[in-house]
Amino acid sequence: MTRTPALDQTTETPAKTAHEKSGLVLLFIGLMLSMLLASLSQTVLSTALPTMVGELNGVDQMLWVMTAFILASTIMMPVYGKMGDLIGRKSLLIIAIVLFMAGSIVGGLAGNMSWLIVGRVIQGLGGGGLIILSQAIIADVVPARERGKYMGIMGGVFAVSSVAGPLLGGWFTESIGWRWTFWINLPLGVLALLAAIFFLHLPKGSNSRPRVDFGGMALLAIATTALVLAASWGGSEYAWGSPVILGLLALTAIAAVLFVLVERRAAEPIISMHLFKERNFILTTGAGLLIGVAMFGVLGYMPTYIQMVTGISATQAGFVMIPMMLMLLITSTASGFVISRTGRYKWMPITGAGVLAVALVLLSTLRVQTDLWVLCVFLGVMGFGLGLSMQVLVLIVQNTFPNSQVGTATASNTYFRQIGASLGAAVVGSLFTSRLTSLLVERMPAGASGATGGPESLTPGAVDRLPDALRVPIIESYNDALAPLFFYMVPLAIIAVALLCLVKEVPLATTIERDAPAKSPADSPRDGAVEVGAAQAIATDAAVVDVSANADDDDAGHDAARSPSDDGTSPDVRPERVDAPVS
Repeated sequence: MTRTPALDQTTETPAKTAHEKSGLVLLFIGLMLSMLLASLSQTVLSTALPTMVGELNGVDQMLWVMTAFILASTIMMPVYGKMGDLIGRKSLLIIAIVLFMAGSIVGGLAGNMSWLIVGRVIQGLGGGGLIILSQAIIADVVPARERGKYMGIMGGVFAVSSVAGPLLGGWFTESIGWRWTFWINLPLGVLALLAAIFFLHLPKGSNSRPRVDFGGMALLAIATTALVLAASWGGSEYAWGSPVILGLLALTAIAAVLFVLVERRAAEPIISMHLFKERNFILTTGAGLLIGVAMFGVLGYMPTYIQMVTGISATQAGFVMIPMMLMLLITSTASGFVISRTGRYKWMPITGAGVLAVALVLLSTLRVQTDLWVLCVFLGVMGFGLGLSMQVLVLIVQNTFPNSQVGTATASNTYFRQIGASLGAAVVGSLFTSRLTSLLVERMPAGASGATGGPESLTPGAVDRLPDALRVPIIESYNDALAPLFFYMVPLAIIAVALLCLVKEVPLATTIERDAPAKSPADSPRDGAVEVGAAQAIATDAAVVDVSANADDDDAGHDAARSPSDDGTSPDVRPERVDAPVS
């Protein structure tokens, strides 16, 4: 049996360990900057959005400012994930940062809604790489058992940007102008670019001349775009039973079926079908999609709701969001350290999804007369639930597959979560816009459109200056158009709880696989024996854990390498699955 000396942890010296830790800190700084870019772009616009679309006369296109970014980034995630596994992640991260900065320039110079949306699309093409590559790079250098605290801190980055984003957006809007919500990305992008160039020293990909799955990419883009367009236009631009919506849904189904057929035959599929043979991947992906719908359904429109209904400024609306993001920061970071210390994680996303359901019920009770401190409490409850669930789901997926497939697995899981985000933002935005328009027509006095400029030109500042006869019907319409939608999303959180209860708590890996080629679905059954042999070599040579398996039984071998054994193996310690040649 061939040894795997790369996994032998017994020969490290203190000097080597200190050097590796300092290098890891620098690498993590670069990843944090990249994550900050992507997450800040989704939150800094929230408080600036009402003024932005009002000035550009595009309130009816408001949902596209958010949906365009999410849609573009969602389509690109699997591409970045697969190509990162094949050719390495550093060059792709640099490309993603440059694309994101280019989109920021287009958005900052936009003179109308069309160019603003184009800028957001370009941002999304880069933003998908910033998110997925940062998560996958951590898996390249940190074992799953220790990865929990790093993933928790990454979740904290989203929380910090979610607090800083609305505050910055509000301050920019009220002082130097909303266009600075785009210009701020340029200095941050330069820092992230320099960090990626000088700090990231990563393993090379497994294939210097990859066979790119262009067919899969095209079909994935068609299916995703058609689905989001149907969700965005249904009930607002077109009736749900109209030929346009039915055609888009049919196109989604046809493209999805063709995508599966193409991926089953592709040499290097963008989303490999063998991923769906793993129960934990299916369950966490489904739960992540449902949580994404609820999360972005709330985050996309809550700052606008706060400004319109309460009459406070954009900056003050950002402060109202702080309790939610503070709780998300605390729970995400704390849960990561608890996972690294105990190795237990299953209870966290279950609890988080349950708390999310409670938060949605509370938010659905909002009224125009509701005190701000009550709204802050409701948002804090939601932040608590999200902090316990989002990053843990990514960790579970990464722990299910070998490191040579972690980019593809992470990207595929995040892709479906972002589909949920796209659907959440699109469906909630579509229903909100449709309900708001109907309520305004029903409640506004005759001839009021001349005084307000029409619903497409409403901004928080303009509404606040209106007389009560006009202002009260508008803010009541905003409340009654949005608040009931939160209750409609409660069943999604409940279904997520049920799915997560079925997750199998596989022990977290304590080592990192190196230089093992990614297996395709066509691999022979002998791989099971190879994996068992490698696991036994690790147990003997590195004294990590005792793994016993029958090499003549593929299924038994796979379970022994991936799950707690019946021979007393601790559920808290497991070596990463590796491929090694048999001597």
